Amino acid sequence: MPQTNQQIDQDQLVAQLRAKQSDAFSYLYDNYSAAIYGSITRIIKDEDVATEVLQDAFMKFWDKIDQYDSSKGRFFTWMVNISRNLAIDKLRSKEMKKVGKTDNIETYVTGIERDKLNHMQVDSIGLKETLTSLRDEERFILEMVYFKGYTQSEISDEFDIPLGTVKTRLRMGLKNMRKVLQVE
Repeated sequence: MPQTNQQIDQDQLVAQLRAKQSDAFSYLYDNYSAAIYGSITRIIKDEDVATEVLQDAFMKFWDKIDQYDSSKGRFFTWMVNISRNLAIDKLRSKEMKKVGKTDNIETYVTGIERDKLNHMQVDSIGLKETLTSLRDEERFILEMVYFKGYTQSEISDEFDIPLGTVKTRLRMGLKNMRKVLQVE
């Protein structure tokens, strides 16, 4: 049985988790929770919600351990992917959208996030309408980066577009926007 002060080989840890050994789960949490929490907080900024997603992630690791296939990648990568997907799902959930709508006015006014502020500024100058003059693939990349907060790497990974293509489309989209807006 593992102890938290000993290092356990990844294959041994996976085998113990598959055997549903609670000490293996404790070891997993003690040694990986900080890193997993870090990946979650890149997506979800609210600590309480991020902690909830962390708990959900570890329960999913426990429940779905039989689905892990070492031939497809490292165990840690598998856990990060599950965590990231849970965080994105939570962020896009009706529950999270509803929270933003039911905040009291003081919380809302003092807690405007930068992306919401940018969104308001973009709408007020008609930039979203200007985007319609771009090619579809350029518009898609610009919307994902500037309106939805994706990084270029995340777009590449999630939509299966080569990173170089994402960068080129972003650069060309910005160049074409400058032309449309007559900003040089």
